[in-house]
Amino acid sequence: MSRLLRRNSSQLRLLLSSGGQVTRLASSGVKPPSPEESKKPKREPPPVVPDSEIKKSVFISQSSDVFTNLALEDWLYKNFDFSHHHVMLLWANDPCVVIGRHQNPFTEANVSRLVERGITLARRNSGGGAVYHDLGNLNCTFFSPRERYDRKYNLNIVTRALFREWAIKAEINERDDIVVMNKKISGTAAKLGHPNAYHHCTILASANKLHLGESLVREPANYISRATASVPSPIRNLVDVNRSVNVAQLRSAVGYEYLRTAATKLEDGGSTQTSQQRGFQLINPTEKWFPGIEELRSNYSSWEWVIGKTPKFTVQKDLDVKGDEQDMKLKLSVEVEDGLMKEIGIQLPQSEQIVPVVTPLQGKPYNEENLNGILGALKLVSASNVKQAINGTA
Repeated sequence: MSRLLRRNSSQLRLLLSSGGQVTRLASSGVKPPSPEESKKPKREPPPVVPDSEIKKSVFISQSSDVFTNLALEDWLYKNFDFSHHHVMLLWANDPCVVIGRHQNPFTEANVSRLVERGITLARRNSGGGAVYHDLGNLNCTFFSPRERYDRKYNLNIVTRALFREWAIKAEINERDDIVVMNKKISGTAAKLGHPNAYHHCTILASANKLHLGESLVREPANYISRATASVPSPIRNLVDVNRSVNVAQLRSAVGYEYLRTAATKLEDGGSTQTSQQRGFQLINPTEKWFPGIEELRSNYSSWEWVIGKTPKFTVQKDLDVKGDEQDMKLKLSVEVEDGLMKEIGIQLPQSEQIVPVVTPLQGKPYNEENLNGILGALKLVSASNVKQAINGTA
């Protein structure tokens, strides 16, 4: 293992410039085909490449920054030629919550509390649900051409590695989660494009379960959203099954299982198969190694991507306003689009009428702190003033 890991950056650059066959793909939008192009015959499927001609590498990211690792994953997906070279990327992050491309972070976590605790919020470019990462969680990304995408193959690499190394019996359920004794140790998501695809999964080795649970608790409010919602599942750390499990050994076990297995079939080739592959590569995800990765990282860490990409939603929260004779129960309603609070109003119970609220926070970014700020200001309004406002808009 140590011999394989000593490969340096110059060897990786040689790999990328020769056998890796890096190609630069256009990042702009796709133009509709011209009439002449539409008459052209459909593209023939790529020729079948036998397993004997496909080499494999295990890339290990030396970064623990979630935005850098997401950028590295995206860079490989957009720029690498996997036709004769399959890659598994292994990476781990400092504490963070990572949501799927189409998710609402405010229905998955208390975003303001994450900020207070120094836990990063990130949005990946694949679907799926929200997950908590820390250095006790190993992430695996399997890259291949689209036509060779095989999620079950990838997940079986993980389960076979667990059994070979620790005799842990893991199963793949109907949601393509990996479970041990009916508790989830791995979730899964994918990005399918042309010509490339990737499938990534998490493996809980010794993650902080207290932080995991607290990080995925949202602010108590009624969220009306069409965003993809996570499906809660009971989780388990592998260290709870076998106390000798650690991330370094897990990384080695999964990596070797990948290298010793045929490229498209779950056939164990042992040390003979392993010796024919390109082995482990330590990856330094910097601009020098991967031109353009800094711009990708900037995009992934931007407010416009993490929050602004949230699908349109409405949040409602109950509000009690003090009155001379009795309190009035109202409901604050905030419409959020592109991450900004567009329409703010109060609604009487059992009524469809919305009274607009004038506040300098309108048009500002939505978060729990701003929501509670509006609630705090409204609590100072009297019930009689609310009735006058309602009568004035009737």
